Amino acid sequence: MNLYELLTRRASSAGPVKVGVIGAGKFASMFLTQALNVPEMHVVGVADLDVGRARTALARTGWPAERYQAGSSAEALRTGGTWVGDSADELIAAPGLEVVLEITGNPVAGARHAELAIDAGLHVIMVNVEADCLVGPVLADKARAAGVVYSMAYGDQPALISELVDWCRTIGFDVVAAGKGTKYLPEYETSTPDTVWEYYGFTPQQLAAGDFNPKMFNSFLDGTKSAIEMAAVANATGLVPQEEGLRFPAVEVDDLATALRPRTAGGELSRAGTVEVISSLHRDGRPLDRDLRWGVYVTFEARTDYAVQCFAEYGLQTDPSGRYGALYRPYHLIGLELGISIASAALRGEATGSARAFLGDVVSVAKRDLRAGELLDGEGGYTVRGVLAPASASLARRALPIGLAGGVALRRAVPAGQVLTYDDVAVDETAAAVRLRRRLENAALAQSRP
Repeated sequence: MNLYELLTRRASSAGPVKVGVIGAGKFASMFLTQALNVPEMHVVGVADLDVGRARTALARTGWPAERYQAGSSAEALRTGGTWVGDSADELIAAPGLEVVLEITGNPVAGARHAELAIDAGLHVIMVNVEADCLVGPVLADKARAAGVVYSMAYGDQPALISELVDWCRTIGFDVVAAGKGTKYLPEYETSTPDTVWEYYGFTPQQLAAGDFNPKMFNSFLDGTKSAIEMAAVANATGLVPQEEGLRFPAVEVDDLATALRPRTAGGELSRAGTVEVISSLHRDGRPLDRDLRWGVYVTFEARTDYAVQCFAEYGLQTDPSGRYGALYRPYHLIGLELGISIASAALRGEATGSARAFLGDVVSVAKRDLRAGELLDGEGGYTVRGVLAPASASLARRALPIGLAGGVALRRAVPAGQVLTYDDVAVDETAAAVRLRRRLENAALAQSRP
């Protein structure tokens, strides 16, 4: 409740919190437009392989040209300006930097940047949920050993969901399910970057005015992003994915407590203590009257009859039994809210959600018949989509994680709808992301042995 007070005290006594941004896409732009008017934070630099893109992001979000410069990151720290360049390594090495925001969306690059930042003694806000899903538990362990914070990004749905789960457990409710809303129909699962804008209904004028990435938006549409985010939530909260992954039931907000309870109690879930994503559309394409497309939720069960009585007395909307309730937030503002994670890490030494165990994974599934020799194009592309699975099931199948399904060639043909395995591709074992992933897998396999 006093985070802003801590931030202003810190600025008065020791200057602003010094932040570096890696990746200059939509999420970064939303953060930058807020940081522009938060003097208690100093954006030391913005690194992007496309320097022009970074400069455009700053200009578009309201930054005066004189506030960002082409000099060194060290010069930016000394003068209070903002360096812009193409080297994440240079930004991470800037003396005095405190917090790194990894916002590239590339799981391989993100894993490397996060490891480099942790080794440099910096806090890491892992906006890159793709990298967190792939190797988050290992990076979190490294950060704890180094005495720094590795955190989910507040404003993004996984951190907000984790906050709701924490609320439930702290006050003594059993968590039944947690998740988010999205726009989903089964036909979206084979969508490609060529069809994504038609499904979203964006006009050419809207696309021309924004920084829209068709692969990223297609990842939201084909279910991959939902799977990635729910795997991250599972690994941060201890909730276990259902064996069938995500089913995307169409559920209105007033029906959360009834629908998102176990089937044994009359609900949609195969088990309690899990994650699920709900659709804002009926299966025939009609929109729900009161959907949760932009929001997050948790459903919970009272442990005592007296708590059930209190639910009724204070007007909580419950299932017919009165034992199951729900809490939801109808929106999330992604990068606009990212300052919460920065302040929490730098001033409290606390993460706004962080991986603790390897319980959820996202496996790669062929969108169409794939030929031997074809190059996979990863999340949101033309060749594969990501599907949520319990980590134990993924390991047993030697499934290829979606985070390693970009830029690798197929050794053999794979039919549409089949889960890809490590035997289907040749991954670069020298990459930091692969090395960290092997460590995660080997630790999980060793723990599962009798």
